[in-house]
Amino acid sequence: MTIFSRIIAGEIPCYKIAEDDRFFAFLDINPVNWGHTLIVPKREEDYIFDLSDEELGAMMVFAKKVAAAIKEAIPCRKVGVTVLGLEVPHAHIHLVPLKNEGDMNFSNKISDPSPEKMKQIAAAITAKL
Repeated sequence: MTIFSRIIAGEIPCYKIAEDDRFFAFLDINPVNWGHTLIVPKREEDYIFDLSDEELGAMMVFAKKVAAAIKEAIPCRKVGVTVLGLEVPHAHIHLVPLKNEGDMNFSNKISDPSPEKMKQIAAAITAKL
């Protein structure tokens, strides 16, 4: 069981944004920008391109809804999307609020994000869904 599956099951706490019967969205605990959100399928699959076409499409539609909420809640020009997926063997999409292209630099993470601010951001995004 991956760490993401344990988060989905409620075994590990998270800053939940949204979920439906197939997907789960939560704040990245090592964000590159405030509002950095992960979208994961509830079904474990290591490589995003091993998802069925239908599942991948549905995941992107779910991500689109979350991205719209992020854009409303967090001051940004756009919400960037990327797939890295080497650190956890569970397919996932990163949604990152962008003011400029440097905001997608995964080497520049926010150091020690406060739980209070993370809770506020999660609530603000969730309120826009």
